[in-house]
Amino acid sequence: MTNTTKKNAGPVLSSKQKKFLKGIGHSLSPVVSIGKDGLEKKIVTATRLELARHELIKVKIGKSSSAGKDETAAFLSEKSKSALVQIIGKTILLYKNNPELEKDKQIKLP
Repeated sequence: MTNTTKKNAGPVLSSKQKKFLKGIGHSLSPVVSIGKDGLEKKIVTATRLELARHELIKVKIGKSSSAGKDETAAFLSEKSKSALVQIIGKTILLYKNNPELEKDKQIKLP
């Protein structure tokens, strides 16, 4: 079960839930890429759209991007109201449940 601490915050995940999501996320390919243009509005829009479609996504910060990984992860997590699951290198793993998805496509957290 997820809960939120602030009105604009994403879900708060337990360490068990994060470990579970990391396992699923390991085989995912990035669906959002941040290039030299950095964190434009279209990146936030794409992140929200992909989270609605998949619940768990990877965001890749390209080599040509000047965006810092920690700042980018915090920014995208806040703007998309999602939970930051993990940062590995320049890849960010984000989660946000979507109760409107078909039941068989929803991720069931432990």
